[in-house]
Amino acid sequence: MKTRITELFGIKHPIVQGGMHFVGLAELASAVSNAGGLGLITALTLPGPEGLAAEIRRCRTMTDKPFGVNITFLPTTRPPDYAGIVSTVIEHDIPVVETAGNNPQQWIASLRDAGVKVIHKCTSVRHALKAQAIGCDAVSVDGFECGGHPGEDDVPNFILLPRAADELKIPFIASGGMADGRSLVAALALGADGMNMGTRLLCTKEAPVHQNVKDAIIAASELDTRLVMRPLRNTERVLVNAGVERLLEKERTLGSALKFEDIVDEVAGVYPRVMKDGDVGSGAWSCGMVAGLIDDAPTVAELIDRIMAQADRIIEDRLASLVRSRV
Repeated sequence: MKTRITELFGIKHPIVQGGMHFVGLAELASAVSNAGGLGLITALTLPGPEGLAAEIRRCRTMTDKPFGVNITFLPTTRPPDYAGIVSTVIEHDIPVVETAGNNPQQWIASLRDAGVKVIHKCTSVRHALKAQAIGCDAVSVDGFECGGHPGEDDVPNFILLPRAADELKIPFIASGGMADGRSLVAALALGADGMNMGTRLLCTKEAPVHQNVKDAIIAASELDTRLVMRPLRNTERVLVNAGVERLLEKERTLGSALKFEDIVDEVAGVYPRVMKDGDVGSGAWSCGMVAGLIDDAPTVAELIDRIMAQADRIIEDRLASLVRSRV
């Protein structure tokens, strides 16, 4: 299957791994790339540029296929060493960077001058158009269904993707609710050039997280996520648990007076406790509504193979038969 995304990134299948905190490490990134997709190492999970460089080297011992690096630009009083991270990406000949969070404009020229393709994660058409205008090579369009930060517009993918297709000239991938061959065919039909999977790839054998995390996703339905931090306009979709319920009660009680300091126990430092230690009830961790479509934890290769096989069957059998029936 060739699309603008497979051609742009030099990959076999139009499937991209989402950047995930404490998940996007060499084990998962290499597995996705070996299976024909594009794996991503999540830079901010690692201890600075030196840690990122070591993880890139480790990943290259596991795959000879293209993989990328996710760099999330966060609003913070103590920002990470973004200049060092970008330099590390360039020095190690990383072919693709996924940017997310704040506007990446100040880094675009350096990356593109070094031959690095940039795909920016967007939750609205206006942000996608801005990414196109500042020189991004592609965008990831995240619908309201997605795990993590869906933005504040609450537009689901059945509306957002065709709107993006109407407006964008650069290729884009669909993110949010992507799990199988049906997702891929639907994304392509709505105008996308591929799909991004986060939660679905989190629930695979190679995902370097505690088994409790995978079990919690398998046990969850599409009704088991919640939106938190909406009063702070930093909305995040997370899997419901005891810590999230405490957080939501604070939001209900404090209303517009809510400050980040009020919920710090349920947000700060949660990821290592969840992903490493398996304390899945300790607080807010990202999970998409797609959990309702996940009932196993296969290898990445098994997952991607069956996605592509299912997509082929849908296109060649079901959709083709509908067209033939009209003749």
